[in-house]
Amino acid sequence: MVEGGIVKADKTEFTECFRTIGKTPYIMRLAFSAGIGGLLFGYDTGVISGALLYIKEDFKDVERKTWLQETIVATAVAGAIIGAGIGGWLNDKFGRKPAILIADILFFIGAFIMALAPAPWVIILGRVFVGLGVGMASMTSPLYISETSPSRIRGALVSTNGLLITGGQFLSYLINLGFTRVDGTWRWMLGVAAVPAFLQFILMLSLPESPRWLYRNNKVSEAESILAKIYGPEEVEEEMKALKASVEHEIAAEGEIGGGSMLTKVRKAWGNTVVRRGLYAGITVQVAQQFVGINTVMYYSPTIVQLAGFASKSTALALSLITSGLNAVGSIVSMMFVDRHGRRRLMIISMFGIITCLVVLSIVFYQAAEHAPGISYTESTHFGVNSTCGAFTSAPNPAAWNCMTCLKAASECAFCTNKANQLHPGACLAKTDGMKAACHGEHRVYFTEGCPSKFGFLAVVLLGAYIISYSPGMGTVPWIVNSEIYPLRYRGVGGGIAAVANWTSNLIVSETFLTLTQALGSAGTFLLFAGFSAIGLIFIYLLVPETKGLPIEEVEIMLEKGFKPSLLGGKRTNKEINGSES
Repeated sequence: MVEGGIVKADKTEFTECFRTIGKTPYIMRLAFSAGIGGLLFGYDTGVISGALLYIKEDFKDVERKTWLQETIVATAVAGAIIGAGIGGWLNDKFGRKPAILIADILFFIGAFIMALAPAPWVIILGRVFVGLGVGMASMTSPLYISETSPSRIRGALVSTNGLLITGGQFLSYLINLGFTRVDGTWRWMLGVAAVPAFLQFILMLSLPESPRWLYRNNKVSEAESILAKIYGPEEVEEEMKALKASVEHEIAAEGEIGGGSMLTKVRKAWGNTVVRRGLYAGITVQVAQQFVGINTVMYYSPTIVQLAGFASKSTALALSLITSGLNAVGSIVSMMFVDRHGRRRLMIISMFGIITCLVVLSIVFYQAAEHAPGISYTESTHFGVNSTCGAFTSAPNPAAWNCMTCLKAASECAFCTNKANQLHPGACLAKTDGMKAACHGEHRVYFTEGCPSKFGFLAVVLLGAYIISYSPGMGTVPWIVNSEIYPLRYRGVGGGIAAVANWTSNLIVSETFLTLTQALGSAGTFLLFAGFSAIGLIFIYLLVPETKGLPIEEVEIMLEKGFKPSLLGGKRTNKEINGSES
């Protein structure tokens, strides 16, 4: 999972979840209806990677301008940052249900705008609307599920929101692949998001508001009537007492922080030693999660597959489907092991795997570039003298060129493979629709993003290994750490600051990836992310304690005394925490 949050749940809780849902299907209806927001969230994350391949075909400006491609991708992330902030205010002011309904409207409008977009700037406008919806859904859906779930199965039901996010990503690749041969390709890919948004809107209209929000807003009888649908008759009174105590505690904690603007609350949080040390850990894991480069894979995986030497868009999408599926599997693996082996240990092991994969991936891309097929003057003029790329004909030493030299020379250059063997010297042609048709007409392969390579399959395998390393550790654990590292009264402020750090890092990475590949090459870009990952590993080792199984009070004591790192770090016991006091 790349954004959002996962609440931990053990195997016993999942067993109890199935039993409870069997008795009270209404609970599943609540969770599933709200969980569609997670599905939409994941769908938007994944769909743009495939749609971008075809947007470039329809709009030549997008194909020529890397910054325009990055902007189409990253605008949704920028919108999500704003949407998350607005969503927090909407949740408190009007309730969880209206916030979800508004997010659905934004999703629907955004999908509609993108599907009918006559120009790139209209796609960007649609992405802004979708991003706003993503930001609201990322925080509101799990919140609604949490507040309408029985406490004994809350973790299991909220965890399903994380599964729906990765499931939405997987679904987006399936739909991308399904529309590759349909007229309108990318318009259908982007427009399909309107369907689940409309479905969720209809379902949510018939569902109640969160009982917790109702109770906080003095609508006690309404809250009790909703709890009566969720719990058995013998449990309702007890749950009302628990809800009352929880809300009163929450209000008291808010009073301790004090009123004022969010900026004032942030200042107070930063001035508290325990919270500040918690923020060091929380922000570190959120920034590290993004700077390992995960969203370069989520947003640009078909492009990366093309860079690895697979020119066919449908092949690139099919191979990308595998990486998305591995991400979903990794989320399940994390839920099985995070409470057994701990948060810190999983993240450190995950980072070692990520760094290894990125370094080897960099070596593979470097070797692929070094051994790219050469350029033959005979092949290049085979389609006519005027068919050759201008940069090649004017080059001082064209005999030294290979496929990568051709593609990097100018945005107007493309490579057409040798008819006998893709790895033999081919043609450096002008990048035009006519040349593309002529190349395909002779049953050759036309490359614009990468070059034919015997290392291509190895690169795809390493991408899969990278996802397997990332998903169970750095994919899910940072959100769990942020749910445990702050004192209860500062949890909302601390989690919000860390989430903004995550979204901002996401924006930086997604807005610069293609520019980096042009400036540094694929090998240099992946090596750069390996360097960022190594720095992240060091900071995680130094700043992030183990919180597995620790009550909130013990986490506070540990942070107050100062965290002392150990290599893989098990949890500190009460004796270890209090030992220095004697």
